[in-house]
Amino acid sequence: MTALAVHPVPGAEDGPPDDADEARAVGRKRSTPYLLLLPAGVWLIIFFAVPLVFLLSQSLQTGSLTTGYALTWNFAIYPEAIAQYSEQLIRSLVYAASATVLALLIAYPLAYTIAFRAGRWRNLLLVLVIAPFLTSFLIRTLAWQNILATDGPVTGALQALGVTDLLRGIGLIDGNKLLGTPLAVVTGLTYNFLPFMTLPLYASLERIDPRLHEAAGDLYSTPWTGFRKVTLPLSMPGVVAGTLLTFIPAAGDYINSQLLGSPSTTMIGQVVSGQFLRVLDYPTAAALSVVLMLTILALVTVYVRRSGTEELL
Repeated sequence: MTALAVHPVPGAEDGPPDDADEARAVGRKRSTPYLLLLPAGVWLIIFFAVPLVFLLSQSLQTGSLTTGYALTWNFAIYPEAIAQYSEQLIRSLVYAASATVLALLIAYPLAYTIAFRAGRWRNLLLVLVIAPFLTSFLIRTLAWQNILATDGPVTGALQALGVTDLLRGIGLIDGNKLLGTPLAVVTGLTYNFLPFMTLPLYASLERIDPRLHEAAGDLYSTPWTGFRKVTLPLSMPGVVAGTLLTFIPAAGDYINSQLLGSPSTTMIGQVVSGQFLRVLDYPTAAALSVVLMLTILALVTVYVRRSGTEELL
């Protein structure tokens, strides 16, 4: 009889996996997420952590461009900078908060309409929302100089309607002009950062199942009650994300206040830019940057925790 050749099963000679093999497999599974995060971690270290450390170091230095700067741990520069520029810092936060509230009031109905009522026009409306990004931030702000010009149609229409008298009474404008006023700066901030509010709101609203609205109606809920009990709570992640994406860059902005405002509407971003580029006082500019960063971080932390969306941090 012919002997049958017996071929070993691959891996059979190794026997069953032992504890060492299982430990190595578990180690590989645990290390895989960290390896995937490694490129992003290196990027953050190089372009965020290192510049932040350099900024902190620069704020604690003394000297000048001619004699050079030396790290002297000059912590006294922080209370000095805050005392000197507290007005601009507070003004920046107020302007940013005002622009954020206005953007929310404008963007929420817009995002709601796109998510639930736009139908086949949804994509077109989304393109129109992001269309301003196709133009330079600077050009968009310069366009508002023409829109809010003293002899322009907007100013003339507001004067004819008597709105300028109301705005002047509450301190938003000076005289009958719109340019060079807090109103112009807040308007520019609202317009430029409106897409940052609209897109997160749309993304949050679009995920809401429309059948929930039908269920609320079946339970004899009025449209307002259904919105307050169903739509608004489910869209809160988008509200929080949109307000953060609007408030944070608006607080540090200096283009709108520089082009649409006046010396009386100077924001902290203008001060930092001037200290860096004109005065060449690098420690003060760095200290103001750190103060602005810490202030925004504290406000954002409190806001997120009060809104019940700590997972966004």
